[in-house]
Amino acid sequence: MALGFKQIVRGDFLVRGSAFDNWRFILYCTFLAIIMIASSHSADRKVLEIAEINLQVKELRSEFVDARKQLMQLKMESSVARKMKSRGIGTSSTPPSKIIVKSTLTN
Repeated sequence: MALGFKQIVRGDFLVRGSAFDNWRFILYCTFLAIIMIASSHSADRKVLEIAEINLQVKELRSEFVDARKQLMQLKMESSVARKMKSRGIGTSSTPPSKIIVKSTLTN
C-alpha cells in the first residue's frame, strides 16, 4: 500500500506504458467536472433571474391594485357629480321614466 501511495503521489501512473488509459479517464473526469460547474452556474443564474422576475411581478401587482383603486374612486357617483358640477351639469331632480314603444308591424 505504501509503495502504491508513493507512486500515485509521484505521478508514476501517468508515465507508465498503460498511461493512455489513465489519461483518458482523467480527461473524462475533467470534462464531467467542467460540465457540472457550468450547469451549476446556469442554475444559479436562473435562480437569480426568477427572483428578479418575482420582484417585478410584485411591483406590477401593486401598481395594478393602485390603478384599480383610483378607477373605482373615479367611477363613484359622488366623484362624477362633483366633476360635472364644475361644468354646470347637475343631477336631475326627477327620476328617469321608462319609454315603451309598441310595434305597429304585424306578421
